[in-house]
Formats: sequence, C-alpha cells, structure tokens
Amino acid sequence: MIELVRTDSTHPDFVTLVRLLDADLAQRDGDEHAFYHQFNQIDHIKHVVVAYENDKPIGCGAMKEYTLDAMEIKRMYALPAFRGQGIASRTLAELETWAAELGYQRCVLETGKKQPEAIALYKKFHYAQTENYGPYIGIENSVCFEKKLN
Repeated sequence: MIELVRTDSTHPDFVTLVRLLDADLAQRDGDEHAFYHQFNQIDHIKHVVVAYENDKPIGCGAMKEYTLDAMEIKRMYALPAFRGQGIASRTLAELETWAAELGYQRCVLETGKKQPEAIALYKKFHYAQTENYGPYIGIENSVCFEKKLN
C-alpha cells in the first residue's frame, strides 16, 4: 500500500531521494546539468510529499511559491523500480490538492526535453505547455507547463 506523507525539505527521506534524482538528471542533462542544478536547491522548501511503500521511501515531489497565485512543482522523482506504478501521479495529485488547499489558483513547472516520461505525466494531468518562464526563458532544453487548479 502506498502512503503519501506531507513534510518539508528537511526530511531525510526526501533528501536521499533528491540525491538520486540529481544523479539521474546529471546523466540526462550532461553539460547542461550545472545550469539546471542552481534552480533545484532544496533549502527551505515548505511543501514536500514523500511516497512510501511498506515504510520504504519510493518517490517524492515538492512545490514552492512562484507567485502569489501559483505554486511551482519541483523535484518530482520515483525510484526506477517503482516507475509505471502511479507513484508520480499520486504524488503530483497530492501536491495539486495541497496547493489548492493553500489557496493557490495554478501550478507551474519546468522539465527537460530529455525527460519524456515527465512530459507525458504532466500532459496526462492536463498541464498546458507555456512559454518558458523565469530563468528558463531562451533555454532550448526546457519545457514549461501550467495548470489552473479547481
């Protein structure tokens, strides 16, 4: 049974999962990894979800305020052995629910063109591709999305 736990970025299981995520992204992004890494620091993130199966951390996601009405989805990851089992979907749904509970009207996010499974997840959840925002403007490998919350 999958359990989702709301926490923050100081949670040791989140920190461990993010290290694995960063190693995966370093391979995918190659020389561009240093650019992206500067925007993915986990200090002071107040809204984190960690997914567990039988008390084992298997996935995570986070969000931080982007504007007064939008949360930015960050640090989505599932262990390779658990991919395709709905872990990321459940984590993303929990983050969206939490954002709505906090009064935000939309979620935004950036992912890379070298992460086709992430792009597919966001499209499945009805995120619309938008112009690249903030530090991703003009970055060829970046794909940005937005979704209005109910």
